[in-house]
Amino acid sequence: MQQKYKNWMRKNLFSAVTILLSIGILAFFMGTEEGARNLRHALFHLQPVWLLWIAAGVLAGWLLEGYVLHLFCRHLYKEWSFGKSFYVGMVGLYYSALTPFNMGEPMEVYNMTKMGMNIGASTSIIAVKSLIHHAVTFFYSLVLISFELNYFQTRVSNFSFITIFGLISNSIFIILVTMFMTNEKLTNSLLRAIARFLDKIKLHKASEKFYNKVHDQLMVFHDCSKIIGRSFPLYTIAILLTLVQITIASLISYFVYRSFNLKGISVFTMVAADTFVTMVASFVPLPGSSGGAEGGFYLFFREFFGPAILPAITLWRISTYYLNILFGGVIVYWGKRKYRGSESKNIQN
Repeated sequence: MQQKYKNWMRKNLFSAVTILLSIGILAFFMGTEEGARNLRHALFHLQPVWLLWIAAGVLAGWLLEGYVLHLFCRHLYKEWSFGKSFYVGMVGLYYSALTPFNMGEPMEVYNMTKMGMNIGASTSIIAVKSLIHHAVTFFYSLVLISFELNYFQTRVSNFSFITIFGLISNSIFIILVTMFMTNEKLTNSLLRAIARFLDKIKLHKASEKFYNKVHDQLMVFHDCSKIIGRSFPLYTIAILLTLVQITIASLISYFVYRSFNLKGISVFTMVAADTFVTMVASFVPLPGSSGGAEGGFYLFFREFFGPAILPAITLWRISTYYLNILFGGVIVYWGKRKYRGSESKNIQN
């Protein structure tokens, strides 16, 4: 029993530290006397109808996350069920909330292969989906913020620095993923460089085994990427649904605003601010973009919420972050028992 407890602690220690870190950041925001007083006041005056809208927005985001992934899975593997896609999507959200540098995507690939999908195909699907999500968020946020540029320039401190950080980090990611997907010579050169390094440190057998195994999977990856890349209707539907998903996610900040019985700020302005904050904070190298998400929300929304800004951050993070951990943990546990315990054949491309 004691050994099982130690094994459980080893596996879950990082997750526990991550959650405590995130709670600590929120506690820091709420640690002032004014913050605690405003929180108590806000809790007694929240509007139940808008809390239901928040819940509906969160649920819609989860379903769309699974469905967009399902479009690509079904494109390569006709037998793949929506239940599996929803499970994998929640795995991504769950581990992105618990690990630094948003490591949810490698965990999605790992679980897809455990359910029988070829690693090349699963990597291709996650790479394409991730590229679409980041690209849509990037360009959508820039378009929205351009309409409100003068407003945010005059009201958000360090707006130029935040913009430059968001532009550079997202551009680098989009370019690298695109090159990796489309340039077989580049990925093969990177693979050879790793193999040469293993040779230099006297791991010749490991080098040869590594190259042969990964090279075969990379060929499958590029083949799958080409198959997906030829389907423009698939891309169009995925982009449109991702646009809807991002819009719904951004509307949650407006629902939070209305739940405090506040009025006067347009939906468009709040969606623009939320999308931009999400785009910039996505590359903060802490679990769930902790610190960056709260800080960005504070900078962009404090004028909207006034004295209620700290309770608003709390409710917003509960809705967009902590629920991913709570519900994601349940789905990860359930899906592992239901899907990973069953045998299924690899995809034949």
